[in-house]
Amino acid sequence: MTAAPESLLSVFENAFAEICRTRENFTAPFVPREAGTITSVSTGIARVSGLPGVGFEELVRFPGNVFGIAFNVDEDETGVVLLGDYWHLQAGDEVERSGRVMDVAVGEGLLGRVIDPLGRPLDGSGPVDAVERKPIERPAAAIMDRAPVTVPLQTGIKVIDAVIPIGHGQRELILGDRQTGKTAIALDTILNQRGKNVLCVYCAIGQRASAVAKAVAILREKGAMDYTVVVVAGGNDPPGLAYIAPYAATSIAEYFMEAGHDVLIVYDDLTQHARAYRELSLLLRRPPGREAFPGDIFYIHSRLLERATHLSKERGGGSLTALPIIETEAQNISAYIPTNLISITDGQIYLSPALFELGVLPAVDVGKSVSRVGGKAQRAVYRAVAGDLKLAYAQFEELETFARFGARLDDATRKSIEHGRRIRACLKQPEFSPVPVPAQIVILLALIEKLFDPVPIKRMKEAEHAVHEAAATIPAEVSGRFETADKLSDEDRKAIIEIARQALTPFQPKPEAKAAPKEKP
Repeated sequence: MTAAPESLLSVFENAFAEICRTRENFTAPFVPREAGTITSVSTGIARVSGLPGVGFEELVRFPGNVFGIAFNVDEDETGVVLLGDYWHLQAGDEVERSGRVMDVAVGEGLLGRVIDPLGRPLDGSGPVDAVERKPIERPAAAIMDRAPVTVPLQTGIKVIDAVIPIGHGQRELILGDRQTGKTAIALDTILNQRGKNVLCVYCAIGQRASAVAKAVAILREKGAMDYTVVVVAGGNDPPGLAYIAPYAATSIAEYFMEAGHDVLIVYDDLTQHARAYRELSLLLRRPPGREAFPGDIFYIHSRLLERATHLSKERGGGSLTALPIIETEAQNISAYIPTNLISITDGQIYLSPALFELGVLPAVDVGKSVSRVGGKAQRAVYRAVAGDLKLAYAQFEELETFARFGARLDDATRKSIEHGRRIRACLKQPEFSPVPVPAQIVILLALIEKLFDPVPIKRMKEAEHAVHEAAATIPAEVSGRFETADKLSDEDRKAIIEIARQALTPFQPKPEAKAAPKEKP
């Protein structure tokens, strides 16, 4: 059957009437949009014209979903730092303002993930589960919102926990030449936070992809990725990503700190960060200063590390402890970047190539290392046990240098040197094997009491291992006081010394039997 012409006509009339009403009621939304054009593109930067309202450090959008940060805001043009692959950009392409500053995704969902400074996943585990976004550049906490640094952050490394203590909220610099074990100390510290309610952020800046993959594999193998976020700006990435990486990582860490957590952040390393900033500054025609670095190179690191702090109880009581790493050249710690960071931080751990070549690992030079917080961030039992350790070790190093000249040594000097050699042997420690607090206390107390002195140097490793195992027999009430006691009581000290003495008994040299007198013919 066919419909009547009148019914079809009414259908069309109703449809056209509805279209007319919709057209009359429709109002096109007018969104203000400020766009410009690229005038030139070079390595990692672009020069843009036609953005008169752009602000400093504002995010701008390029074709292909590439972002950049407005760095040089001049009258005629804007210098933009590019944050992605820019090979397809060319002069004449359109650029658009975003109206916001650079930010990064934060939240509990980042734990266990490997991301880039823009928050994009690099581990192939799907999209990142974030609760909000925070600007990468944020003002540091006010002085009145901070609390003193008094709670120790145990690294699990004997020489650091005993001689160069680190506290929650401290900034401790790790510096040394290439391949001296700087990253190993940072990874050991992260591994030692397992079960201590400390979250970690590891920021790799300008590292080789193989080195970053190895570090992530170690963290994953030891179960540390459960409480760690890894932020990576690789050596092949644009310098803009290397520049923003530590700031993005700090914003992620601050989210946890403001939620009341204790957080440890490692910057590996800020030498590459300074070089990336120098490259960008020179390309943007900023005036160079000492070693061709721009004049504000000190400021970019000070405003970064100033964000590490221990918040007061009113602000939640969280803390952010920073371990920045820098690389020296030919042991020159008085170069520009090392001296800048030494003056910003609360102490430094210096790794000596000479000790590294001797096989003393970790190669910490106790004489050049310092913690400016000191014993205030150390347990009372450590202060009692390790009080004279640094002095005895420093004296040994001086006497050892003197003894190399072949001078005749008296008995007291010879005993000091032998005692120092036992200290050095006990402070050696393999990578990725943190030592718990009770074992450290027993070993250090045995050193101070010179219980290791009769042990032959060749058997020191076995002897130390025996003392380490004997630490498990410390009574629970004694080991419990390691955390709370104001000082080590005489009874506790005697009990620990007796445990160490019994463990070292098999390593004591046996007295030589006297030869029988010969009969006269």
